[in-house]
Amino acid sequence: MKVTAFCPGHITGFFLPCEHENPLLTGSRGAGLCVNRGVTTTVTSRPGSGKIEMFVNGQSEEAEVSRTAAELLLGDERIDVTVESFLDLPGSAGFGMSAAGALSTTFAIAEILELPEEDAFAAAHIAELRHHTGLGDVAALTRGGMTFRRREGLPPHGQIDRLEYYGEIVAAVVGGSLRTADVLGDPEKRREIEEAGRRCCRELSMEPTARTFFRLSREFTDRSGIAGERVLEALRAADGHGTASMIMLGNSVFACGDLDAIQERWAFLGPTFRLGLDYIGPRVLVRQD
Repeated sequence: MKVTAFCPGHITGFFLPCEHENPLLTGSRGAGLCVNRGVTTTVTSRPGSGKIEMFVNGQSEEAEVSRTAAELLLGDERIDVTVESFLDLPGSAGFGMSAAGALSTTFAIAEILELPEEDAFAAAHIAELRHHTGLGDVAALTRGGMTFRRREGLPPHGQIDRLEYYGEIVAAVVGGSLRTADVLGDPEKRREIEEAGRRCCRELSMEPTARTFFRLSREFTDRSGIAGERVLEALRAADGHGTASMIMLGNSVFACGDLDAIQERWAFLGPTFRLGLDYIGPRVLVRQD
């Protein structure tokens, strides 16, 4: 059988890490955007011994997060699978490509095995936690659009609200890869992140609007101290044309406002992307028995 699935990417504007012993309760509070570019994955299955082959953009890769998610979902099934994923956005840049890759993989496998979507979400979420590649992307992708993660963890444990926003944003990659584990593993940086994240979550809960989200994302960027010089340069270049912030966690930026003007200024710093929102979330596109 061959199944193709798609999962949107996800951009985090601000977050508050919240860890518990139960992985389904673990995650982050915060807010972000599910965007209309992501990962498309085709899974081909056949009788076998449980072998998994992974390909990313046509190249053989370990793809640890997607592989772990596939292993969790397949369990003891006596089938071999080939997983072929194609990314619309750069990896390790804050666009949630590891979550999108894992979810597009698990949605395809769940379709093959006739498993519920909840199992696909759980496998991808646990895989992200195991590899320290994300805390809240999978939870946000259960909801779609602009989301406010009021309570950490996967639903029904987590609470994710959708904020009303139907515009576009512009994003740019302005530096090299930034590992989530490296940032959160620094005690001083984590303290600043938690302090800033707690404040932003509290303010958004009092005024849950898109305008507040964009403002608080910039405040989180300024208060958390994560942004490097290239990110700060990009933010300065956008000042006066809209509200720009760092994408958490990546050496990338996003903005609303005069998108043409901002994109023109960011084009000198790195690849840019005009993005809309995705309100559907992960879904199966094609099934061939």
